[in-house]
Amino acid sequence: MTGLRSVALPMYLSNRQAVLSLWDVLRTRLLQAGCGGVPQALDWPDDLLAHWHDPQLLLSQTCGYPLTHALAGAVQLLGCFHYDAPGCEGMVCRSQLVARAEHGGRALADFRGLRAAFNSRDSQSGYNALRAAVAPLASEGRFFGEVLATGSHAASIAAVQQGRADLAAIDCVTWAGLQRHMPQMLTGVCTIGLSQAYPGLPLVTGRDTSAKEVLALQTALAALVEDPAAAAALAALGITGFETLPLISYLVCVDMHLQAQALGYPELA
Repeated sequence: MTGLRSVALPMYLSNRQAVLSLWDVLRTRLLQAGCGGVPQALDWPDDLLAHWHDPQLLLSQTCGYPLTHALAGAVQLLGCFHYDAPGCEGMVCRSQLVARAEHGGRALADFRGLRAAFNSRDSQSGYNALRAAVAPLASEGRFFGEVLATGSHAASIAAVQQGRADLAAIDCVTWAGLQRHMPQMLTGVCTIGLSQAYPGLPLVTGRDTSAKEVLALQTALAALVEDPAAAAALAALGITGFETLPLISYLVCVDMHLQAQALGYPELA
């Protein structure tokens, strides 16, 4: 490929300055690894799906559910970061089940007939993981009294805080980042449990990226997490490592959906 290509790290933005600092080091590592078309600045896409489908995509971070559904065949998996957050173990993460503090100590079954908020239907952490958790408890395809689409994890937390919803599933890295950098956003809410485990957010490149470039990208990402120049940014973002893994690792996201369907619970309801 010729010309500048698209790079974004759009998923965990509770500390945008740390993301920018990380990019400064990552850009150097990409150039050293021989990657072509490395831009000067990160993209900050408003339309993530269009960004991930960009033929000029060099590097981005997406979600496990789109990777196995809307983006199937459209991107190549590079690997994923490891994060230091409760609920994370190596490449694996989970969703925190978040409720108002007044509901602290309740079991998931106690939210029957109440209201759930979710960020988007194509979210592994906010929708698919919650659907899988609730499916065994549902009756005739229903569990909640109402479900509310909010557009983001932050908006789902706000809906719970404000009493417009009673429960939301928030990925554990987002939750830990907000605790670290924006604790005021978590006032009045608590966690009541964790979802089933699933692989962390995948790092991807475009479908047409060559095998040589894929290896160069993986080399740069592996070097990044060991680079002393990136230590402060990595610590601020909770990143502790990088791991390459096969696409089959993300089939757990597909299985969670299929298992919920088999239990008669195809959608949050």
